[in-house]
Amino acid sequence: MSEFYTMNIAGLERQLPICPLNENIDIAGFIIFGDVELTVKASEELLKKLPEFDYIVTPEAKSIPLAYEMSRQCGKKYFVARKRKKLYMQNPVEVNVRSITTDAVQTLILDGADGEQIRGKRVVVLDDVISTGESLKAMDALMEKFDVEVVAKAAVLAEGDAADRTDIVFLEKLPLLFK
Repeated sequence: MSEFYTMNIAGLERQLPICPLNENIDIAGFIIFGDVELTVKASEELLKKLPEFDYIVTPEAKSIPLAYEMSRQCGKKYFVARKRKKLYMQNPVEVNVRSITTDAVQTLILDGADGEQIRGKRVVVLDDVISTGESLKAMDALMEKFDVEVVAKAAVLAEGDAADRTDIVFLEKLPLLFK
């Protein structure tokens, strides 16, 4: 039987599966896919905490439902930094990232046409969980290529030391589970 970590997120109780990160640390796995109720509530609560912005930009993939729902609620468009180049992309721009939950270096790519649409605008960079901050660094580098003003870096959860950061907006702290 799997073990779970119980937490309250946006007023909703959730059981997060405990996943081994290494021999010393476990993490509580936060998967927003399919949890419509949580996606709606978390979006409402995050939007209350954000400054004025023009667009939302999110890395592929787990935060896409959140970006969609926030966009639906506030009426502002969202863009996705993809993991692979797509045939439809015009002048794609890419950066590389290594995150805590991924074994290999990942690439984040923004369609050049999307980049031109957000150029010089106020943008919220959105993710599901902020942990080491590596994904945010890659998103920052991507946003710099389009002279974007990042007005907020936001996530549903801040994991471990990320919860002590003053430059991010989040709803709840997700602790690392030391063995």
